[in-house]
Amino acid sequence: MSKKYLPYIILVFAGLLLFYVKSHQRGDNTRERIEVKTDAVTTKDAVVETDEGFNRHPATIIYTKHAKCRMDCRHISEAEIKEILETGKVNTRKIEEDDRGKTYPLEGKTSTDKLLRIVVAPKKTDLVIVTVIDLDKDWPCDCH
Repeated sequence: MSKKYLPYIILVFAGLLLFYVKSHQRGDNTRERIEVKTDAVTTKDAVVETDEGFNRHPATIIYTKHAKCRMDCRHISEAEIKEILETGKVNTRKIEEDDRGKTYPLEGKTSTDKLLRIVVAPKKTDLVIVTVIDLDKDWPCDCH
């Protein structure tokens, strides 16, 4: 093979790699589009009330190690998690899906006046709390 074709081969490879990465990344570029009800907007991102895909009254609530760490350093109790699970609204712009399934972010204010986002993942009859975020305050945290 001649050395003059090497830059073209590298360029084609880089293009294929870019295509692969873009088609497999999570976030706003997901293929599934969800209709947003504009009358239910409560924060800067679109938030709607829906129970699609998960049960707000699961048989068991499972907390990941990451979620427990975030709860500890952000001073968020299990009672506050249950309150947001019960009353929070789904932020449809932040719903994500990968080979493990879908995650649903629930946002709302607690009775202690904290604005929280909890990310949940349905697992059969249970619900996994993936992470917990205080939307009002940036707490120092060393969770990995």
